[in-house]
Amino acid sequence: DLDECAASPCKDHQYCLNTDGSFSCKACDASCVGCTGEGSEKCKTCASGYMKEDEKCTDIDECNLPEKVCTEENHDCVNTSGSYKCVCSEGFEDKDGTCVQT
Repeated sequence: DLDECAASPCKDHQYCLNTDGSFSCKACDASCVGCTGEGSEKCKTCASGYMKEDEKCTDIDECNLPEKVCTEENHDCVNTSGSYKCVCSEGFEDKDGTCVQT
């Protein structure tokens, strides 16, 4: 078997999997920018919103940072994978970008 992966035939956001007589390109984990294999521990560098922790790229919880990310009144922070979103607090609804009492 010829190792086609030695020639790096895959795109930057993929890793190469050598198979008998061939190869396939697999997508890197969402937490990676470039990777050498499957999973968040095989990232070359971590994607935005992720940090290297115990050799893995793990999500940064922006809602628990010392500096508040949702600064508008009656907004709550909701952590998402690789990011966060600001939503209206309970009892409030979004009205043209402002949270107003329901």
